[in-house]
Amino acid sequence: MLDRIKVQLQYLLPKQGLTQLAGWGASKQAGWLTRLVVKGFAKYYRVDMQEAQQPDPESYATFNDFFVRPLKEGARPIVEGERQLALPADGAVSQLGAITEGKLLQAKGHDYTLEALLACNMPMVEKFRNGQFATIYLSPRDYHRVHMPCNGVLREMLYVPGDLFSVNPLTAENVPNLFARNERVICLFDTDFGPMVQILVGATIVGSIETVWAGTITPPRQGVLQRWTYPTEGEGSVILKKGDEMGRFKLGSTVINLFAENSITFSPALQCKTPTRMGELFAEARE
Repeated sequence: MLDRIKVQLQYLLPKQGLTQLAGWGASKQAGWLTRLVVKGFAKYYRVDMQEAQQPDPESYATFNDFFVRPLKEGARPIVEGERQLALPADGAVSQLGAITEGKLLQAKGHDYTLEALLACNMPMVEKFRNGQFATIYLSPRDYHRVHMPCNGVLREMLYVPGDLFSVNPLTAENVPNLFARNERVICLFDTDFGPMVQILVGATIVGSIETVWAGTITPPRQGVLQRWTYPTEGEGSVILKKGDEMGRFKLGSTVINLFAENSITFSPALQCKTPTRMGELFAEARE
């Protein structure tokens, strides 16, 4: 009964307004109040501050500074094999596996279409129709910067407006088409083993989604789909190495990766609900 009430509240609450309010508050330098909130959050969610470059919770001027805190050098070693892909984020596996008949598994009893996830960008859809996907959920306690699984050249970025449902496991199990209806930033890369998409999914209270090449993508939330394309080299190109930071969440959320058919094999250690640590083995590129 309690879970049902929590899910129904997702439909009734003013998610946009709550998210704007949270983003506003998280960006403010509120002195003792900021320090109190950061310390309380770190204690409640059992955040491992010893991994952070600044382990003292009182050293952060805003809640956002704390939430996107960088880690100490060497805290997340990156797998070194040329054909090894690194996990892009700390969190836990929500689902992973094959894209079957153009559909991805969201949770038991729920799937959603590749077309909906990629906002009906059909050239992009065709690249991944029979491929593989992985969904990683970042909980409030996790490190919230997102990194590259492999070397990549950015070719296209889409901002897709949408809802701001929570993306926690309870909501994923009960809200149909969750990841295809929420706000998201879709990034298409060329890699040594074919195309790869990395998607940053927004959620309730996610104040901002940013990328390292474009800065803040959202807010503002203008309600229109936006598209950017990038050259493969020269001025305006975006070339990232395995393990490089590519984006971050200011609160939230979920990362979805898409891979082309027969391009990778996921690490057998990864199953639904498996904890993930950025930099550890994600997959092996096929020959």
